[in-house]
Amino acid sequence: MFYHVKDLQYNARVSAPDPRFARLLLEQFGGSNGELKAAMQYFVQAFSCRNPFPEKYDMLMDIATEELGHLEIVGATIQMLLGPVNGEMKDVVENMEINKMMNGRAAKEDFIHQAYTNPHFLVLAPGSPALTDSNGNPWSATYVTANAEPTVDLRSNLAAESRAKIMYEYLIPFTDDPYVKETLDFLMTREVAHYQQFEAALDSIKPNFPPGIFQTNPKYSNLYFDMSKEEETRGPWNEGSSTQLKEEWQYIDKPQEYVTSTDGLTNVTPKGTDRTEEMVKEKDEKLAKEQKKMILSKTPAKDMQWSHYQPEGNMKKNSKTNKHSN
Repeated sequence: MFYHVKDLQYNARVSAPDPRFARLLLEQFGGSNGELKAAMQYFVQAFSCRNPFPEKYDMLMDIATEELGHLEIVGATIQMLLGPVNGEMKDVVENMEINKMMNGRAAKEDFIHQAYTNPHFLVLAPGSPALTDSNGNPWSATYVTANAEPTVDLRSNLAAESRAKIMYEYLIPFTDDPYVKETLDFLMTREVAHYQQFEAALDSIKPNFPPGIFQTNPKYSNLYFDMSKEEETRGPWNEGSSTQLKEEWQYIDKPQEYVTSTDGLTNVTPKGTDRTEEMVKEKDEKLAKEQKKMILSKTPAKDMQWSHYQPEGNMKKNSKTNKHSN
């Protein structure tokens, strides 16, 4: 269950209204890399983790819930940045005070311009945040990625936290308000904390590469195709040992000739690797059986229920690690 604590996790503050920056900050409210996207992504991912990885379920729900708190912080900041817009919009007098907002820096024409560039601030939802990005595009569930495979989902989350962090980094220079900068710094720092938490969770799953079950074909796993002409560029991505499978990169400097000589890559002989197709097939089967056994052993065949309620006195005796046991 959820319940709402009225105090924010971080006390958002604003020195003065700034509708321009409020619009930019919408990116972290209803944008593709914003707080709502993060909350919904981790929330949805958690369900597929509960039986095989109850500790990952707990972590994902914790972080998802914190992200909802961050959404509230961003929404509150936007509301304060918009200042008296909502109240002033109730007054249709020609010389209303809204024209003098932002210490005289915003004239009537400026606000008309803002109305055109982001009309919901002045027309659709005056003086209030809405679930859109900074250009008014509505929030979409397609922003959420959840594949019911923790080694994939956790990597998606690493990318999500990276994008969220850089978005706050991009936003900070656009405000001069020291209070707003402090809020953004807090939110940005929490993205880095979440990144490390997801990274540690991924590292606790063994094996976790390649993602999923199938170990991939050794005939193609260490080939690098030089698909451009001019000067060759070499680096650890195409020479030396690969980062995960520890195979020697095979640099194909003439891709067309190589494809032709191998009959469209159907007659490739693996080089630079100790893996064989037989070894891969055997490991695929072994991992599939292990994963199936682990998941089924933690999934009741019938009479299922999500929660097992306990009297409040008994709950204090149980550790958090037992909270989700079935």
